[in-house]
Amino acid sequence: MARAGLTADRLAAAAAELADEVGFDHVSLSALARRFGVRDASLYSHVKNLQDLRTRVALLVGGEMIDRIAAAVAGRAGKDALAAFANAYRAYALEHPGRYAATQIRIDQALAADSPALRRTAEITYGMLRAYGLEEPDLTDAVRLLRSTFHGYCSLESTGAFGAPRDVQQSWERAVDALHLALVNWPRTEQDPRPPRPPH
Repeated sequence: MARAGLTADRLAAAAAELADEVGFDHVSLSALARRFGVRDASLYSHVKNLQDLRTRVALLVGGEMIDRIAAAVAGRAGKDALAAFANAYRAYALEHPGRYAATQIRIDQALAADSPALRRTAEITYGMLRAYGLEEPDLTDAVRLLRSTFHGYCSLESTGAFGAPRDVQQSWERAVDALHLALVNWPRTEQDPRPPRPPH
């Protein structure tokens, strides 16, 4: 490809494609420059360094992922919303392993606050959990529970780590059932003695 037309957005999109092909950890400025047929130095007019490129990829694919989740969750509530959210998350993670890996990097809080994709992710995730009657700090705790469960399951599944004969899909569905029960019966602190409220 010719050098003309290179932009930060084009580089991030190409890096996302490369991540799915070779793994996010193997995306480099040199590999990206080769993809466009230019010298490494040409990229520095558009991205500061590798960390800047990785952050741009993370924000790009974060938007892709939440778009898929939002479409799945639309019009649903309670357990139906949770299952739709979980299934969309898992599908994206398994279909786009390199892109998905990019969503797990730590992003500067100032950049995160300015990202429409990350704000939308928080709005959709917290909105789904508020239907379970949760408020802070329980909301943050619940988000961490869901994220660690989804990420752990998808990471293990993607490497073929589940060796037992039990069907992986059935185990996934049971895990979502268990998360729903955990959210409905979320333990209340002494400062928040209200009984759990089933989601509508």
